Amino acid sequence: MRFARHSLISIFIIIIAFIFNSCEDFFNPNQDLIITEDELFDDWYEYRSVEMGLYALQNQLVEQIIILGELRADMLTITPNADADLIAIYNFNITKENKYASPTNFFKLISACNNLIHILQREHPEVIEPESPVTNYDRLYGEVICMRAWAYFNAVLIYGKVPYIHESLVTINEIEDFVSSTGTYIDSVYIEFGIDGYHNVDTILNKQIVLEKQLMDLDVVLDMFIGQLENDVKVVGVNHSINNKDISWEILVWNTWAWHALLGKLYMYQGDLGRAAFHFEKIMYNNTQNLRYQLDGTFSYGNWQRIFSTLDNTEHIFTLWFDKDNFQKNGLQDLFESRAPHNYMLKPSIQGLRIWEYSNDRNRGAGESYSFIKGGNYFDQLSESQLQEVRRLRQRRDYESADIIIEGYDTVVYKYSLGKGTFDDDAYFNIYRAAEIHLDLAEIYTYWAFEDRGNVRTYTLNALNILNDGSNYYISSSRPQMGVRGRVGLRGIDLNRLENGNLAAKQEYLDQRILEERGRELGFEGKRFYDLMRISKRLNNPWFLANKVAAKYPSGGKRNQIRAFLADENNWYIHYFD
Repeated sequence: MRFARHSLISIFIIIIAFIFNSCEDFFNPNQDLIITEDELFDDWYEYRSVEMGLYALQNQLVEQIIILGELRADMLTITPNADADLIAIYNFNITKENKYASPTNFFKLISACNNLIHILQREHPEVIEPESPVTNYDRLYGEVICMRAWAYFNAVLIYGKVPYIHESLVTINEIEDFVSSTGTYIDSVYIEFGIDGYHNVDTILNKQIVLEKQLMDLDVVLDMFIGQLENDVKVVGVNHSINNKDISWEILVWNTWAWHALLGKLYMYQGDLGRAAFHFEKIMYNNTQNLRYQLDGTFSYGNWQRIFSTLDNTEHIFTLWFDKDNFQKNGLQDLFESRAPHNYMLKPSIQGLRIWEYSNDRNRGAGESYSFIKGGNYFDQLSESQLQEVRRLRQRRDYESADIIIEGYDTVVYKYSLGKGTFDDDAYFNIYRAAEIHLDLAEIYTYWAFEDRGNVRTYTLNALNILNDGSNYYISSSRPQMGVRGRVGLRGIDLNRLENGNLAAKQEYLDQRILEERGRELGFEGKRFYDLMRISKRLNNPWFLANKVAAKYPSGGKRNQIRAFLADENNWYIHYFD
């Protein structure tokens, strides 16, 4: 029977051999790695092992998300060392054979989520009973529902349309057979669960079903998974710190705040600004731990870079954890570092550097998000005085003089090298963090307007405050707010400078300033291309994205070719399932 316990073993038995032990000692007591069918899910520890296996699968998507989200945008480009797949992405000549275009890792995660969802429904039917007392199985069920929704959402942003993977498809082979099928796909062994679970006599066993391949666009994905997240989730996130006393585990698994962040994102893309604001405000105004996700001085000025070398629950909402000591590594340093043995295949574009340099952003730019490295020696970087002179010259558009100063230096993405040794290859990856949600909420407030007793209420001032000083969050002198720009020492944006002070002009101006701020704060974190897509769609102007991205290419024929190609919204997606 397909959904017998050995099904899930086939997916996870190898993963269990190399997944997280813990931040300190996650598995305690020790378990045998070879788990028999009868032993699987006899107690909570087996569930916990499978849970960590899911995060190992999610980790495998990090490089793909960063490359497709950044290399197709305006802030990242290739070096002469780039391999053929990266060159093809840079040129928007992406075929199904491109390793970064493959949906396989999405399918692996979705199939594993499908499998565990069915196991939980069968063994612990209380997870689908809204009135039953909350247990760790409900918390785990919430994690898996979130993870699957996140996978579909990211996939549809990349591919434009994605196949719906029926929950009866629980192995990667089944999914690949289904996706490659030309007509109908017969799924001959399926268990349909009654409300009382697997052992209820009303449960239907061995039900033959015929699956039609259905491609879901963004609107369908949003409708489907907003419904699941709102209606099927009682609670999210197993509290592992109770057992291992390591509070960082709260931000290393899907949790309540990450659930709000995901739902806020989905509603924002759906255009339901009120519901998006509701979920983002739950994070920003939460009353736990002294309003933990508001931007105070914890990561201000020179401490901003610590966001990428430490874990802290005042900034990190949900972070994917890598640790070389537990064989959890990624290829980010190999992609970005110029020191041996790394391959240095990607680097910041000139347009990317200008986003920081034109604002004279000293705390998130050179030496933080990117750096100038000489001869692969990470101890030989441009001095602050040299950096200041480069900024000054480029602001004056004297690029020739600036290039003389940086001659012999490699321009590198530095964000994933902060605090890392040459061979670490285990930088954390932030799925959601506080500053991003602040910027999301600022974007919502820019356009959110509604009628109240005959008057139109707007929130553009709140959006401005989020950027400048966080004054709309200010609660008491015990935790003064700084805002996204104020946290790194940038002066506030002044809306009064606009000659035309009408609402539409304010909105357009703020929209552009928020996009610039997203680039400085979130550069190289895999979000840039989708930010450009979202704004272009809101403006109903595909040329906005086309012009932004084309600007990083050599002037002339290549730039014009890319601009014309991206002016067609259809070309923003990888058409893998056509």
